[in-house]
Amino acid sequence: MAQEADIPGFFAPVHRALAEPILLGGAPRSLAIVNGTLAGAIGLGLRLWIAGLALWAIGHALSVWAARHDPQFVDVARRHLKFPVWMRP
Repeated sequence: MAQEADIPGFFAPVHRALAEPILLGGAPRSLAIVNGTLAGAIGLGLRLWIAGLALWAIGHALSVWAARHDPQFVDVARRHLKFPVWMRP
């Protein structure tokens, strides 16, 4: 029994990096960067160290939790917000 990979011209290897989402510490990269920047601005700019660390820890933990359920939840949320309110179910 011949497999599909045996047919010449019909096999295209797909690298794993093309199919997996880009994560930073388990959270989507864009959300992790925004979360870290906001926490750094609060922690360093406003000199509220504990609040900045708490914001970063809670935000990153929530992002990692959501990414485990759906790694592309940020893109889905952006697409959802583009539709007018009267089109939403």
